[in-house]
Amino acid sequence: MKKIQKVLAIGFMAISITFGYGCENEPKNGKQILLAHRVESIKKPNKRTVKIALLLDTSNSMDGLINQAKSQLWDIVNEFTRAKCGNETRPDLQIALYQYGNDNLSYSEGYIQQVLNFSSDLDEISEKLFSLTTNGGEEYCGEVIQTSLRQLEWGKDPDNLRMIFIAGNEPFTQGRLNYKDAVTNAKENDVVVNTIFCGNYEQGIETEWKRGAQLTGGEYMAIDHNREIVHITTPYDDIIIQLNSKLNKTYISYGAMASEYEENQASQDENAMSIGYGVAIKRAVSKSSRLYNNKSWDLVDASADDDFSLEKVEKESLPEELKGKSNEEIEKYIDNKRMERERIQAEIAEINKKREIYIAQNQKENTQGELESAMLNAIKKQAAQKKYRWD
Repeated sequence: MKKIQKVLAIGFMAISITFGYGCENEPKNGKQILLAHRVESIKKPNKRTVKIALLLDTSNSMDGLINQAKSQLWDIVNEFTRAKCGNETRPDLQIALYQYGNDNLSYSEGYIQQVLNFSSDLDEISEKLFSLTTNGGEEYCGEVIQTSLRQLEWGKDPDNLRMIFIAGNEPFTQGRLNYKDAVTNAKENDVVVNTIFCGNYEQGIETEWKRGAQLTGGEYMAIDHNREIVHITTPYDDIIIQLNSKLNKTYISYGAMASEYEENQASQDENAMSIGYGVAIKRAVSKSSRLYNNKSWDLVDASADDDFSLEKVEKESLPEELKGKSNEEIEKYIDNKRMERERIQAEIAEINKKREIYIAQNQKENTQGELESAMLNAIKKQAAQKKYRWD
């Protein structure tokens, strides 16, 4: 097979004279153009990544913003499951989190803290959001943008989408570093800065939040960060919650930190429920998607990787029911759990479709969250420029 692939690759390269890149290469005049890099289609399609740094003001009066971030994370994740590139791959999603403007943070660091580096671990992202608290402070927008640019590994792939979302309610001009220098640096590194002012739209313009976004081609948005979303109860809610409990039982923890990860999964279920029943349902839907992957501690997800080897797994780190079992028996156990999980995930997805139809037919007002709506509108607009699309 490898010999055949090499022959095909050489053949493609020999007759191709056009090179290009992008999430999707558009045919001209309706004719298919043969590109040299199409050789990748013989291999695995090139994986795209969307990187989002969320910079949240955690000074006093920002509790509403933090609560929206906690509750609407799952709406954003669920929408991202529908994203697709032109090479028919689904992009990965990585989120980094910063807080700024909090008196509990270091003055020497500009009252700024990296709460989470880029991560695709949805439980970890949820955990870090729930760790945030508010307390007074000075809000230095330019400095937190510059810090995120310096500390995070943004990468250079021109097809990846790199975005900053900064939210707050004080003038964008505060701090020792001129925000114009920070956003210019962002633009030079192909990072789009989107600004979310928590308050009156015109006030945000007057305090230069709009200008901060415009300089990188980003979006300026104003939201009511204290607005609460009304949950519409549906006949499908309890079913999804019950299926989520069954879903958790399909995980096979392994590794030195196995119990901690497993406990955190349960803790984030509880955190979602503490915000509201509707949030817990949306999290359950996220857990049924491709973006919820726990290969660092779950054997089902880990075994899906091409380079996975059961031989490398420390047998002492396996759950009690697998200790002393042969590799063949363990593999069969993993396969059974995988099939069970796929069945439950498919059932959640199908029931959620009915739930969404019910909500659409019974809602009397917009049930979309302020932060969620602002972020998704900006993401889709900027993703389209790199030829991402949504199903």
